[in-house]
Amino acid sequence: MSSSTQHQHSDSADHGLDGPSQNRYASRQDAFWSGIKHAAGAPAIVLFAGMVGFGAMAKTNGFDLWFPALTSLLMFALPGQVVLMEMVMTGSSVIAIALAVTLTSTRFITMTVTLFPQLHEKDRNRNLYASVHMLAMTVWSMTMREFPSIERKHRLNYFLGFGLVCWLMSIPGTILGYYLAAWVPAAITLGLIFINPLFFLLTFTDVKPWVNRIAIALGCILGPIFYFVDRDSSLLAAGLIAGTLAYYIDRKMIRKRPGVIG
Repeated sequence: MSSSTQHQHSDSADHGLDGPSQNRYASRQDAFWSGIKHAAGAPAIVLFAGMVGFGAMAKTNGFDLWFPALTSLLMFALPGQVVLMEMVMTGSSVIAIALAVTLTSTRFITMTVTLFPQLHEKDRNRNLYASVHMLAMTVWSMTMREFPSIERKHRLNYFLGFGLVCWLMSIPGTILGYYLAAWVPAAITLGLIFINPLFFLLTFTDVKPWVNRIAIALGCILGPIFYFVDRDSSLLAAGLIAGTLAYYIDRKMIRKRPGVIG
């Protein structure tokens, strides 16, 4: 193999075969600050609003401020935080609480295995154990959309900048919601919790593969049906069946040949 061919191969591997990603950022620092700038708009505002609702929920249910604030700092997973709070309110055992919160967080497995393999090989090391704490629905959906246009060597820094802003915004949002609970109607503060998943849903529909949109559409149809059958398992059942059907439809009906994104 000639040196020019090797150079071309190296460039393709570095850019992840993403043509538009070349030269988007001049350096890792540039990618990091770009992630901060992109997160400081709608993503951070939406996540902030969700945490305001969570803080208000904690206040109305008699929790001290340190509890919701600490969960936002250490968990940074709104569904898991809500489950934790509800089970503490009902007096559940520590084992039951740990199991329930773990089950609500299983989504992070698929989010991690789809996002982090897109990073440069040099960035896939033990330091990612700390970086994964910044992974949330909003962060994941936005970075999944942006990664194809970013060089592999700059993707981790973009993710860190984006995730850092969202994580840091969650704590003051929780505290603010805690103190606003006395002046804002409960229906409004609790409704703020649903802004974050709604924003995630709208963002994820913009991700290129059709399988994502199919899964969302099937989930919207099957979710209410399974809720009337058994509300306790409806979310898990609807997600499992909708995702499986979407995968089958994408593989068997949409993709013309292996490797082609529908």
